[in-house]
Amino acid sequence: MGARILVAEDDVKQAELVRRYLEREGHSTVVVHDGRAAIDESRRRRPDLLVLDIMMPGVDGLDVCRVLRADSDVPIIMLTARSTEDDLLLGLDLGADDYLTKPYSPRELVARVRSVLRRSAARSRTNGDVYRVGGLVIDSIQHEVKLDGELVETTPAEFKILACLAASPGRAFTRQHLLEEAFGFEHYALDRTVDVHVLNLRKKLEVLPSRPRYLLTVYGVGYKLAPTFQEAADDAS
Repeated sequence: MGARILVAEDDVKQAELVRRYLEREGHSTVVVHDGRAAIDESRRRRPDLLVLDIMMPGVDGLDVCRVLRADSDVPIIMLTARSTEDDLLLGLDLGADDYLTKPYSPRELVARVRSVLRRSAARSRTNGDVYRVGGLVIDSIQHEVKLDGELVETTPAEFKILACLAASPGRAFTRQHLLEEAFGFEHYALDRTVDVHVLNLRKKLEVLPSRPRYLLTVYGVGYKLAPTFQEAADDAS
């Protein structure tokens, strides 16, 4: 069964090409050409996925992502001519699920759409998990993180990393494993992506981010979530 996809791309010819490829895959596709329309149509139509160009007139794709992530977890694939690491990390940090750098093959975009939709469906099937680690609670039903009863605001990317770690407390995950498990970036991953998200999470969760109780570095490997508060406190000392 096809998905409802919204394409936000100011290049009319490119948008039409993308639309044809997606509809050939059986997806119902709507195209808009500016950021304001992308926000309005996303809120009105509630698409299953948004293909979002960064460089658009008026409201750009980064601002669209920022606005929508305040009230929606719609999967987002960003299209960008910006190929620097910092630009890509910003897009991911704002909540994008995947990205393609222009120029790209429409067939590769279709493959990425298929992959993101598959991961989104898998998350929906398993969204009954509630993980508790000491005073930390990761609730996939409500898509909430709480620490000692207080709500902690997280981006979708941060939430995915926490949920992945919380599924196996005490297990050390490599950065690549976290990227693949949480994001499905099979093509090329940025070494700093997980580091940036973990740094942001520590600022939100830890009393002293430089001496973490929960999100622990496993040197030479990656990261783990301490299985208990006491162990985290001991490791931080």
